[in-house]
Amino acid sequence: MIATFAPISLDRLVAAAELLTRVDRKYLLPAALLPELLAQLPAEARMLEIDGRRDFGYHSTYFDTERLDSYLGAAHRRRRRFKVRIRTYLETGARFVEVKTRGSRGTTIKDRLAYDGTGHDLGPSGRAHLEHVLAGAGIVPTGHTFRPVLTTGYRRHTLYLPGCGSRVTIDTELTWSLPDGAPLRMPGHAIVETKSAGGLCEVDRLLWRLRHRPSSISKYAAGLAALRPELPANRWHPVLHRHFSVRNRHETA
Repeated sequence: MIATFAPISLDRLVAAAELLTRVDRKYLLPAALLPELLAQLPAEARMLEIDGRRDFGYHSTYFDTERLDSYLGAAHRRRRRFKVRIRTYLETGARFVEVKTRGSRGTTIKDRLAYDGTGHDLGPSGRAHLEHVLAGAGIVPTGHTFRPVLTTGYRRHTLYLPGCGSRVTIDTELTWSLPDGAPLRMPGHAIVETKSAGGLCEVDRLLWRLRHRPSSISKYAAGLAALRPELPANRWHPVLHRHFSVRNRHETA
């Protein structure tokens, strides 16, 4: 099914639907259901293609304070919450410091800065970018030393839906790991995320017709909760109980 969609270039996708301020909805699905979902997408859907490739590897290192202000903000649904990560695009090697904050009416605002450091530290420009974004959002973390606390990896396909100007990402081969730990893998699952300027897009409506509802899953927060069971995680208990299990943990070779 992947090959049936007409391609769209990265430049055209960004011009049509950069959506740095958006409403995100995530759905955690068995990967086996993806062919059924893709078969029912609108015919005008376009798939991101770069140099003949349609799937791309992502690696993200998430940073938090010593008191885990970012994690606890999500766990307790604080209005002024944030996430910060270094995201690496594996095929191109491009890396960015990305800071996500919350806007009005549940929107997500993403600010990013090109990164040229080692990946183990935000670096002077990354820290300055983070402080600037958080100050603009009215956020003052109680601990100011940010350190890497979790890494994630996955493969991604990205679709553009011209009818509603939305993007849809499909993430597979999902892995999470602590800085000093073995990975947690979910090879049989996919995270489908819709990104729109506001209302539901065609994929949201399609998933609802297929009896799937948005899931309270954050790659950072749910992953950290799964790997650190001592943390408060009431918000993610259904997802953790159903999908995250020690059976998914595999020691690295």
